[in-house]
Amino acid sequence: MKKIMLFAGLFVAALTMSFYPVGSASFTWEKTTINVGQIPQDVPHDITFTFTNTGDTPLIITRTQGSCGCTATEYTKEAIPPGAQGWVKATYNAAKVGQFQKSVAVYSNVSDEPVRLALSGEVVAAD
Repeated sequence: MKKIMLFAGLFVAALTMSFYPVGSASFTWEKTTINVGQIPQDVPHDITFTFTNTGDTPLIITRTQGSCGCTATEYTKEAIPPGAQGWVKATYNAAKVGQFQKSVAVYSNVSDEPVRLALSGEVVAAD
């Protein structure tokens, strides 16, 4: 009898909890594409993308990944509360002269699919 009552109690609790809406985090990016213009060769260049969590639960970035080994990434490590801002920084190591287009994938609790940030510009020979 105790097992039946315990099961019934758990069932009612689970059923009740299913009616409460589950919140979600949401990115609103200032920009998702940045053209840095001309940058000198062999001088790493930082590009920072900022966003606001416009959802109603904390936003957590789990990892970021540059499109190549020449693009290192950093990001806000702590949970970003609703209404607060966070950032993702890409450092492009401009070793080769010419036009470039790189991307950064941002993985988070917003979606199973990453957000893709784009950076571009032109590397010019250093004086």
